[in-house]
Amino acid sequence: MKGVLYLVPATLGNHDIRLSIPGGIQPLVGRIDIFIVENLRSARRYLKLLDRNIDIDRLTFFELNEHTESDLIPSFLEPCRKGADTAIISEAGVPAVADPGAVVVKVAHELGIRVVPITGPSSILLALMASGLNGQHFTFHGYLPVKKNERARKIRALEETSRKTGATQLFIEAPYRNDRLMEDLLATCNPSTMLCIAVDITLDSEMIRTQPVGKWKRGVPGLHKRPAIFLIGV
Repeated sequence: MKGVLYLVPATLGNHDIRLSIPGGIQPLVGRIDIFIVENLRSARRYLKLLDRNIDIDRLTFFELNEHTESDLIPSFLEPCRKGADTAIISEAGVPAVADPGAVVVKVAHELGIRVVPITGPSSILLALMASGLNGQHFTFHGYLPVKKNERARKIRALEETSRKTGATQLFIEAPYRNDRLMEDLLATCNPSTMLCIAVDITLDSEMIRTQPVGKWKRGVPGLHKRPAIFLIGV
């Protein structure tokens, strides 16, 4: 009998797990010995946060990130295929959404392994929930182009799509490039376009604010190196 692949959420940086992590996760990870993680060091630290008595040294970890060779991924699920329950832990938030864990889930389905998602914090959904923008029709685009001209064209296209369809357009940027993205948004978007900035979600420094681009031009908070999600809507 094959094991189960559990998709285990991590915090978004808030170390008080009571605020965002379901209590049932602690006994679940306590009985699992195989973990597929994005970052070994932070995953070990997170497991200790869940259960300080956990014996980390008895666990088996497979690292899945941009350096992982794709042909290695099926081997990560070999214990699960043979009956051992396995868990994926993202670096932050829920696995497989804007996260490399999706490729493991795809292979699990190909191998006939049951996949069980566990409720937890998703910065994308939390930002959308708090934005006041259309939560019925939306699209997450991931990262926008890095080159300035290409990024401006993409921003105009997202703005036009939102205007025509009413759908909220969500995207992110590497935290150290947030300020440059914000500059381009203010320079490119119509002053009446609604822009939500959701930064440091679930942290004490959290800020989620939606207002017209024209109003953002009067003052923008410091976003440098802070995890942020941007939403364009009507």
